[in-house]
Amino acid sequence: MKPQEIKLLANLAHRIKELRLQKGFTVKEAADKSGFSLRFYHYLEAGTANVSITKLSGVAEALNISLYELFRQNVHNSIALLGLRGGGKSTIGHKLAKVLKCKFIELDNHIERTAALPLSKIFTLHGEDYYRKLEGQCLNKILTKRERQVIELPGGIIKNESAFDLARKLCTTVWLKARPEDHMNRVYLQGDTRPMANRKNAMDELKQILSDREPFYGLADITVDTSTHSIKETVEILANELSKTNSRRNSLQH
Repeated sequence: MKPQEIKLLANLAHRIKELRLQKGFTVKEAADKSGFSLRFYHYLEAGTANVSITKLSGVAEALNISLYELFRQNVHNSIALLGLRGGGKSTIGHKLAKVLKCKFIELDNHIERTAALPLSKIFTLHGEDYYRKLEGQCLNKILTKRERQVIELPGGIIKNESAFDLARKLCTTVWLKARPEDHMNRVYLQGDTRPMANRKNAMDELKQILSDREPFYGLADITVDTSTHSIKETVEILANELSKTNSRRNSLQH
């Protein structure tokens, strides 16, 4: 199955589950109303069911929505930005959102508001596991809005398998890649000297982190090297690539 088709099924599964919850149906109730076995309905909401149009019409009827609406609304246009700090996620994210005429969202800001604590306190008081839990909950809540958004993901989201998987399934993912030196210099220019403070091997550590995470960041749908492209060029490249992606996705629905 092609990646675009996998994303289409994942979006459809997310849409069906969202509608079921809105109706207040349990999985069993929705399965019964659709004429499916409980096992098959679980597969459907997991995005792994090989489902026919005829069966989908039964789901649409059970959820009191037309088959056309089920498909029309299932396309998710959010863009999720991956990469380490200093890759350009904030700067490029803001500008890309303006070009696309949509919201720019920093996931970490949502996590802080949910916890009513700054990130440093979340880690100190509750630990990384709690942070990752909030990370997944906040991302899911943002994506449930089903509107186009440019979302800046935390650099370490790849450690959160379920959240990273959700972003890959329901968003067009973008890795803003950069040389280690550029990552370090940009963070320093932002006024944050912590990465270099009292750490003689800071650059070597950064290179190791990039090396470890590259296989995961490399799974992104689109990769742009911000060390070799200006901010303006990067935004133009992304806008063009996203237009192509949307065209391919729309062709799968017709």
